[in-house]
Amino acid sequence: MRDLKNKLTSSKNTKNIQARKGKSFGYQVLGFGAGGASDAFIVASGGTVTQDGDFKIHTFTGPGTFTVGSLASDSANDVVDYLIVAGAASGGNRSPGNANGGGGAGGFRYSAGTFCAAGPGAPRAAPAAVPVSVQGYPIAVGAGGAAVPGPDPAGTAGTPGANSSGIGLTSAGGGGGGAGGQPPSTCQGKPGGSGGGGAGGRGAPFGGSPGGNGNTPSTSPPQGRNGGLGGNTSPDAPSAGGGGAMDIGSFATAQPGNGPGGAGAGIPTAFGANGVPNAPTDAFRYYAGGGAGGNSSGFAGGNGGIGGGSGNNTAGTANTGGGGGGADTGDGPTSGAGGSGVVVIRYKFQ
Repeated sequence: MRDLKNKLTSSKNTKNIQARKGKSFGYQVLGFGAGGASDAFIVASGGTVTQDGDFKIHTFTGPGTFTVGSLASDSANDVVDYLIVAGAASGGNRSPGNANGGGGAGGFRYSAGTFCAAGPGAPRAAPAAVPVSVQGYPIAVGAGGAAVPGPDPAGTAGTPGANSSGIGLTSAGGGGGGAGGQPPSTCQGKPGGSGGGGAGGRGAPFGGSPGGNGNTPSTSPPQGRNGGLGGNTSPDAPSAGGGGAMDIGSFATAQPGNGPGGAGAGIPTAFGANGVPNAPTDAFRYYAGGGAGGNSSGFAGGNGGIGGGSGNNTAGTANTGGGGGGADTGDGPTSGAGGSGVVVIRYKFQ
């Protein structure tokens, strides 16, 4: 045994062997042990896996399972950061008719925890990562709300988005945009992760319509904002934008303006590879922008909120939770569909 010891301690692997001798020494030398450097971090699978420095990122653009196969030797590393964005709603549609509200963005939940740098999304970010255990975590990715076809002279509010969920957390689908004119129940934006924008009235007695409430159901920090208030002018009232993760949908006050969607939230590019940039060199990717109010009688519709929200008649961006635009007042356009959601999980692996 003395000769064996001398050979081992004089080899190029001496440092590694000595560092592990607290564990089953003979097995580690022969390569049979289950320990080693990887024990310091969790091992997991599922979704599309990418790597950024010392971190692994699992991205789900559809249903799947995030499976934790083993935990870390240090429980401080048994945590994951997350981005959970729900499906957004479509815009409302009354065509021919009054201007229609934009769809609310999907609920936005994000952790700027142990391993994530804070970005523009920080005011909507949870402060801590989530602990995990050895098990499979079902992942659901919410679909965007379907477009409302036209012509639709009776008026139909936008279709809500579907929830996204994973690792014990849920983001709520966006609320549909209101349909212009009357009755009031159809004109109003609907509640959701972010609320749908209110539709335009046509002067008294119909009036403008309120936007839907965001952060419904309530989370802390809030997962979204309210839709804007539709206008009340005659003969054609402007519509309002749907709420986004960071801002309410813009209020519609007078022609020729129709409300833009509320702004979404940005997170560092390394984490949010599926989001949309503000500029090609932007270090952040944005999610959950509200849909814009549709145009009215030739007056321009609003702009979609940054983060996948869209203008009138057009769909929100897929896998961002961006709201769909309200239909314009032409002869039967279809409103914009909501953008689908996404779930991203990130953790240190080395």
